[in-house]
Amino acid sequence: IGIVGMNELCMNFLREDISTPAGRELALRLLDFARERLREYQADSGGLYNLEATPAESASFRMARVDLQRYPGILTSGSPDRPYYTNSTHLPVHYNGDLWRVLEHQEELQCRYTGGTVLHIFLGERLSSAEQAKVIVRRIAERYRLPYFTLTPTFSVCPVHGYLAGEHHLCPQEHTEQQLRRYGTETHPLTGMTLPRVSVACEVYSRVVGYLRPVAQWNEGKQEEFAERHKFTASELLGPAKSPDDAPAGARELAS
Repeated sequence: IGIVGMNELCMNFLREDISTPAGRELALRLLDFARERLREYQADSGGLYNLEATPAESASFRMARVDLQRYPGILTSGSPDRPYYTNSTHLPVHYNGDLWRVLEHQEELQCRYTGGTVLHIFLGERLSSAEQAKVIVRRIAERYRLPYFTLTPTFSVCPVHGYLAGEHHLCPQEHTEQQLRRYGTETHPLTGMTLPRVSVACEVYSRVVGYLRPVAQWNEGKQEEFAERHKFTASELLGPAKSPDDAPAGARELAS
């Protein structure tokens, strides 16, 4: 049994999102309720059930669209044309608190699941060394009980120059006339707007659910989510680790 859209549930019933103390408390209560109900299912059926933070790659977009059609006044994430529900009990993708506040908020929620769950830590670009990754992973593993977490850098691929760190829809490097004739484009791959000069388009990669794939191949809801994501920098991750006392007191409240 899986969950999708706990953040939006809080937005609609509390008029504040899951990042606030009230939102987090409601999410914990509902996870406990779900776990107890699954115990009853197991006792009644003799089968095994688990509570999982389901990926909901397509469902998060489709269900938000269907619900908006049925109930036009509800709150969702994204835009009216590209709505989506936030995966499981994650924070809003645009939440810009520091990493340690994110971990403090998510630790107890993630540990409530009895099946698959993961916290993706999205980076604007790759870390400069394996040693940096080791430092970050060790800090997290020593301080928190999160079952699984990932470090997910954004990167781009140019058909001429290959791997480029970070998000580049157009290759920033120089190209020969022959390369421009073969790979060049006169329209921006993201906006469709006409470019002032011929450029070479790149494929931008990030993690959708559990897999690294070109963003252009994601569904519209996930593309909107990617556009809204807060991405951490190396300096944010490698700065002084905060204590649990620095956990967030709450983020934005929604208009009634």
